[in-house]
Amino acid sequence: MAASDTTEPDPFDAIVDAPFDAALSERYLVYALSTITARSLPDLRDGLKPVHRRLLWAMRQLKLDPSQAFKKSARVVGDVIGKYHPHGDASVYDAMVRLAQDFSLRYPLVEGQGNFGNIDGDNAAAYRYTEARLTKTAIQLMAGLDEGTVNFNPTYNGEEEEPEIFPGLFPNLLANGSSGIAVGMATNIPSHNVAEIIDATLLLIDNPHVEHSQLMDVFKGPDFPTGGVVVDSPAVISAAYATGKGAFRVRGRFSTGRLEDGSWEETGIEKLGAGQWQLVISEIPYMLPKGKLIEQVAQLIADKKLPILEDIRDESDEQIRLVFVPKSRNVDPELLKESLYKLSDLETRFSLNLNVLDANRTPGVLGLKLLLQEWVIAQIDIMLRRARHRLEKIASRLELLDGYIIAYLNLDRIIEIIRTEDEPKPVMMAEFMLTDRQAEAILNMRLRSLRKLEEMELRRERDDLVAEQEELQKLLDSPARQRTRLKRDLAALRKDYAEDTALGRRRTTIAEAAPTVEFSMDAMIEKAPVTVILSAKGWIRGASGHEPLDKEFKFKEGDGPAFALHAQTTDKLLIACDNGRFYTLGADKLPGARGFGEPIRTMVDIDAGADIVAVLVYKPKAQLLLASNVGRGFAAEADELLAETRKGRGVMTTKPGVKLAVVREIPPEHDHVAVCGDNRKLVLFSLEELPVLAKGQGVTLQRYRDGGLADAITLKLDDGLSWKMGGETGRTRTESDMRLWKVARGAAGRMPPTGFPRDNKFG
Repeated sequence: MAASDTTEPDPFDAIVDAPFDAALSERYLVYALSTITARSLPDLRDGLKPVHRRLLWAMRQLKLDPSQAFKKSARVVGDVIGKYHPHGDASVYDAMVRLAQDFSLRYPLVEGQGNFGNIDGDNAAAYRYTEARLTKTAIQLMAGLDEGTVNFNPTYNGEEEEPEIFPGLFPNLLANGSSGIAVGMATNIPSHNVAEIIDATLLLIDNPHVEHSQLMDVFKGPDFPTGGVVVDSPAVISAAYATGKGAFRVRGRFSTGRLEDGSWEETGIEKLGAGQWQLVISEIPYMLPKGKLIEQVAQLIADKKLPILEDIRDESDEQIRLVFVPKSRNVDPELLKESLYKLSDLETRFSLNLNVLDANRTPGVLGLKLLLQEWVIAQIDIMLRRARHRLEKIASRLELLDGYIIAYLNLDRIIEIIRTEDEPKPVMMAEFMLTDRQAEAILNMRLRSLRKLEEMELRRERDDLVAEQEELQKLLDSPARQRTRLKRDLAALRKDYAEDTALGRRRTTIAEAAPTVEFSMDAMIEKAPVTVILSAKGWIRGASGHEPLDKEFKFKEGDGPAFALHAQTTDKLLIACDNGRFYTLGADKLPGARGFGEPIRTMVDIDAGADIVAVLVYKPKAQLLLASNVGRGFAAEADELLAETRKGRGVMTTKPGVKLAVVREIPPEHDHVAVCGDNRKLVLFSLEELPVLAKGQGVTLQRYRDGGLADAITLKLDDGLSWKMGGETGRTRTESDMRLWKVARGAAGRMPPTGFPRDNKFG
């Protein structure tokens, strides 16, 4: 042999030059189609992906019926990856575990024994430790596999066969839902209540033109294994199912508690005595590990993002029981609930995407009505295939029965032929017009069957089969009969999942929530009285409770009182400086009154040369009178004065020699402004003449020849002007008739009423 004959072919000779982008796109397209049709999307007809179908099929082959003993999960996984699903054992076992978890599947298809994980998020034990068998639901899903209802395809190595789909009547796609991510598309289907699915299907069978809204009257919406509450409106839910795409807000359920009137309500509030209470959660949103929720809330508490919550405790056993302990009994329970919904996964969003493979293995997003229509068509097709298969079986059996009856009618002659003929089969076929199968069956009969009673039984069996054959033929010929049969079968299935059964009872409540209350972190502050004390040198503190404002508070040596006012810890304080800037402080942020407090300049960035002229409690929608020392001013909305940063907000524009001197709240009933100058002149004008500005110098309130503004105030003209008298009596004097001083804004004014304070202050 020549040396050239033994040389192996050069592998580079097999390389084909091709554009890289074309080769890549061709191969990626094959991969994408494989992922879409054979891995990630469920089949509309049985709601299963290939891995789940192969798992259940392997368990059926192992005869793991509900009445049989459990077998090791390792045995099942081994059969699946060895015969049907050539992928990793971990992924197959994970899929099997999910089929057994009653918190993952609404109607589990596998019954597990051992540790199959829990709602805390813990993993299942290794497959060598757990055991499994099929559930009754899985048997219903696979019913009819031996009746010619579906096609069987060869497995990956051609040694075995596996069903293309499962033919059972159980509506698994909607009942158990599905989720998956393919290439360029995904699916996410929640679980639903079987009784409601069947009711909607029956409506559709009775009236193919039924409106979507009528279907939603009985279908309602998701029914998650872990319960919870879907809080979207019926319109939002209906719109999602009409198109096959949408989203639902799912909340945990607060436990049921007794109200004061004796009724029960899902308030979650447990009374502990002495006014104390706690919130209790009994159900959490679907696919949310309980451990993750606890960790999340604990982190919120640690980060002080949920200051009205003291603690969270897990008191769960077989039933979930999460206890939320408020900071104090004064916390608003509804505010605590809303804050938990907003800041934690106690409220989640479940996206609906009804993307499935139809009977032609084509992916598509279907609305509820079209989905049910396609499923009904598939079930009727399965019914017809079962009927045709049964007809074939009946025809085959009738052929044999006719042969047996002929044999009984001619029994002596048949025996004689068998005893005398070397080849009795062709003789019998020729003499009695028998088929090959009939003759073979007669020759294979046992002697025990040669009795008179057998003939009667054969004739009875034949009559029954003929009657069944006629019924099946009528079924094949009549679409109306097909719909009636399907309705009857669905009604029978519904009894196993009725509302009064443990498995069929609806777990998720569909209840539209009240509009979400918008709240800030300030809304979570516990409300309590506080006395705000600001010293002359700018040291601020908050004393618990409402102390008398004329009380002698302690100050540092060389310091003294400047401002004292009552507030609540939930209030915001407006700090006005003579440079025209306003600063905002939360009353709950003030240091305690055990010491002398802290410098206010460490809390807000007040300019070194600026002095504080007023401290007020912010009131929404209130107005303030602002006036400068040169007699200019305007009204400002309190809402416009709130500052979001330490730098404050510039409101009154000032320049050298001009300072903000007066800041007073304008009560709603007041209708006039009174201004007094250093020259002891008083002017009174209508409040309507005072403009409302967000920022600026303001307008002239009073004209001066020398000096400037001493004080300004608002009043109700009919009540007159009141001021405090000097001395220890603390009497108040009122001048009821102020018409003499009423002029247009900007006038010079005239001397105030007799007895007006000598410091020209209204007090």
